[in-house]
Amino acid sequence: MSSSPLRDRARAAMPGGVNSPVRAFKAVGADPIFAKTAQGAELETTDGRKLVDYCMSFGPLILGHAHPAVVEAVAAAAARGTSYAVTTEAEIEMAEEIQSAIPSMERVRLVSSGTEACMTAIRVARGATGRNKILKFGGCYHGHADCLLVKAGSGVAGIATASSAGVPHVCANNTLVARYNHREDVEALAAEHGADLAAILVEPVAANMGLVLPADGFLQFLREQADACGAKLIFDGVICGFRFCYGEYQNLCGVKPDITCLGKVIGGGMPIGAVGGRADIMEELAPLGPVYQGGTLSGNPVSVAAGLATLRCLKESNPYAELEARTRRLVTAIQALAAETGIALQLPTLGSLFAIVFTGQPVRDFEAIESTRQDLFDRLFHALLDRGIYLPPSPFEVCFLSTAHTDEQIELTVQAWAEALQEIGAT
Repeated sequence: MSSSPLRDRARAAMPGGVNSPVRAFKAVGADPIFAKTAQGAELETTDGRKLVDYCMSFGPLILGHAHPAVVEAVAAAAARGTSYAVTTEAEIEMAEEIQSAIPSMERVRLVSSGTEACMTAIRVARGATGRNKILKFGGCYHGHADCLLVKAGSGVAGIATASSAGVPHVCANNTLVARYNHREDVEALAAEHGADLAAILVEPVAANMGLVLPADGFLQFLREQADACGAKLIFDGVICGFRFCYGEYQNLCGVKPDITCLGKVIGGGMPIGAVGGRADIMEELAPLGPVYQGGTLSGNPVSVAAGLATLRCLKESNPYAELEARTRRLVTAIQALAAETGIALQLPTLGSLFAIVFTGQPVRDFEAIESTRQDLFDRLFHALLDRGIYLPPSPFEVCFLSTAHTDEQIELTVQAWAEALQEIGAT
């Protein structure tokens, strides 16, 4: 393939040829693609392929690639200066916009990534409580901070084991892992470790292990469990933030966390993160309190400009109902095609997100996601890529629609799925 020289150069210069592992396409047994340019919902590769993009940079591009308002804002900000390490009015505007959209975020600290937001949230929770342990959920990804790179064991997972080399055991030992949507796991761990539990950390909608929706009452149950043992409840809204509504999933479910983490959409495709919560908790951060966090590029003016332009477009156009309707049309068509071919396929969906799970069982936890037929996903990925449709290159990622996806592209996608399902169903 024409991108092979780039692949070889990349591997000679960067570990695995990538700067983030999933881009290597190892999960689908393929050579990576190399992007040349993108516009709207279309990604063009260096070997000339034009692909309808359902990865959308793994979520930030809710307005599509190179949205004119975002490009204009980025260019204007860069012309004024790309970094100051001095506070700007735009940072204040961004914090105020987030405060207004998500009332639980009474104080906001801008950082450079979702990983950094989650890392900071945990440090603040530990500083505010004087406790060490955190409770997370198997399959939920919160970035690559040491204490978060752990996985669940079988049954009621107690103290987790590290799922990455280089993570000290002491970090893993302070991280407890429960199964998402399993109240009995949380109750058991809170009963045993509640006195030293600093935080319960959860994706309110689990969208980093495929897509798993919270069971009725599950998030309220976590709020009650945190209150009962004196822990802080942290919502990782890096994916959820401004994706389902103008705000975060807490606006829809009515459960108020102590701390919220944001990223992706609030940067409009530029690197950014945010952590915010109750004023008394957030004022534990330096310079007011003893919990240190800092960053040379925190609140970077170019990232903030892209984020503000994105948020203003979303606020003005309120595209969420239309996005959901378009996503539902696509998912409904795919489900009908799968039924016709006799392929067991679940497509968990919420708003403009959907996941692809080759199983006949309902999807309510990570174990259900893990049961997916990896071989079928791999073949589907290749069959769709051959037909001009780009999915995220892993069965544990979700597909994203944007306001830039057109009806014509949806029709093209349905036709490609029809052919691809026939292809994989016949082999």
